[in-house]
Amino acid sequence: MKSAHIKYRSTVESADSDRIRRIVDSSGFFNPEEAEVAVELVGERLIKGEKSGYFFIFAEMEERTVGYACFGPIAGTQCSFDLYWIAVDQDFRGQRIGKDLLKKSEEAMRAMNGHRIYVETSSRNQYEPTRNFYINNGYLLEATLKDFYAPGDSKYIYFREI
Repeated sequence: MKSAHIKYRSTVESADSDRIRRIVDSSGFFNPEEAEVAVELVGERLIKGEKSGYFFIFAEMEERTVGYACFGPIAGTQCSFDLYWIAVDQDFRGQRIGKDLLKKSEEAMRAMNGHRIYVETSSRNQYEPTRNFYINNGYLLEATLKDFYAPGDSKYIYFREI
């Protein structure tokens, strides 16, 4: 299956909490606390709407949510956004879904007057494909916070101007 058969939506549904948990759990990258945060953001959006500051794009194939991105404006800035989450179900990786979600997220941020996007990830070896994904999509390493997540696990912050 190719990403051409994928539909994208930006509306958030109550069932998205379970869908996001399934996607995040399928990756094997995130611990239970991180997965809970991903799910909580859906709840915030459902309760507060756009005022929550969380915006989503979901990728769906044959009525199954196979990936998503979550982003929002950074409080106190004029045109900077955080890309909080971008994840694709393990069974659907390698089909450009992540790249398409990233591009659609960037377009949405630009439409909201976004000019700079920041994204963070871990320095652990497991995250090398993630770091390469951002680099291959035009993101530059802006900062490293040594031992941020744990001893030997630094936070890498990437950015891109759009």
